[in-house]
Amino acid sequence: MTATSSLTDALTSTTETAPFPAIDVWENRHPDRRFLITIDVPEFTSVCPKTGLPDFGTLTIRYIPRETCIELKAFKYYLLAYRNHGIFYENVVNKVMEDIVTACNPHFVEVCGDFSARGGIRTQVRLRHVAPGSEALAQAQSLDHMVLNTLNVT
Repeated sequence: MTATSSLTDALTSTTETAPFPAIDVWENRHPDRRFLITIDVPEFTSVCPKTGLPDFGTLTIRYIPRETCIELKAFKYYLLAYRNHGIFYENVVNKVMEDIVTACNPHFVEVCGDFSARGGIRTQVRLRHVAPGSEALAQAQSLDHMVLNTLNVT
């Protein structure tokens, strides 16, 4: 085993076993409406499991809530916990997605990680989840229109 692979094993194993703060939620007073919430996190940081060096990026979360919405202060502390964990970009996006779905079970959620260039390579990872029974295809298709309309793009 090389020094790099032992560092990778040590850093990624802590992420898999370490507890992350809970994502708290609050009651959505308008569960009958399909509105889009966008959360931008321009200063996301984690640790590269290969080198132990910090990784930087922007996370964008878009979701259509059901009964509950993400409480932003708790979510900030949840995201800050990644600063201490070695985790690959793809795993960041997947874990954030899984934890959001577990916390608030939205109709639709998209998590996009746009990670800063390292060695001349910029990485973007995007993942979508549509809850079963949530007008799945109609909501997923209309979300793109909602985003474009918000940006005044035709």
